[in-house]
Amino acid sequence: MHKKSHLEERLAACGSILTVADLDEKDMRLAVLRRKLLNYGEIFASPSPVHLEVGCGKGAFVNQMAKLRPDVNFIAVEKISNVMIEACESAFRQGLKNVHFLICAAEVLPKYIPEHSVERLYLNFSNPLPKQGFVKQRLTNPKFLKIYRQLLVPGGTIWQKTDDEAFFDYSLESYAAEGMDILSVCRDLAAQPFEGNVVTEHEARFMAEGKKIFRAEVRV
Repeated sequence: MHKKSHLEERLAACGSILTVADLDEKDMRLAVLRRKLLNYGEIFASPSPVHLEVGCGKGAFVNQMAKLRPDVNFIAVEKISNVMIEACESAFRQGLKNVHFLICAAEVLPKYIPEHSVERLYLNFSNPLPKQGFVKQRLTNPKFLKIYRQLLVPGGTIWQKTDDEAFFDYSLESYAAEGMDILSVCRDLAAQPFEGNVVTEHEARFMAEGKKIFRAEVRV
């Protein structure tokens, strides 16, 4: 992906709803220890339950959710600023007060997200990384599930959607291995829709292509 024009200036213009991770420390294990926790009282207009999307892409899902659920505060995470800028600018134009963006790798989320402060975590069409050498980088690898458990309130939930069945099965195995409760499993979202579903960019494209969408809801 080519770097978007005037990217730094555009990111700065969204500074009121955007936090850019400080990763001068390249060792993720050390970086996460240097806490810069988000102050929810400062970044959100009102106190509300917090939901977190890991890998928000261009932000269509989280911005739509923020409009539909003004009673919830949303944090959207994306590690690629070139992608994140579209999400930020869209939210800024719409004047959304209950969404905040964080440019950050998932490995260092505890550096910014207070422990046990998130009620729901969304994983929408995460990269399945099918090659065996990348297993530890899958966002449902036990390494990441341990991080999510640290961020979620007791009884908090993970909502996952993917078009990749092999990745979905891997995720279910990971949830079970971590002792999480698998509350629901859907292997064809078009055939088993649920009320309140917000369609992501990927979801709309995949469904138009006739691909099945897999969904799980898990309690930590």
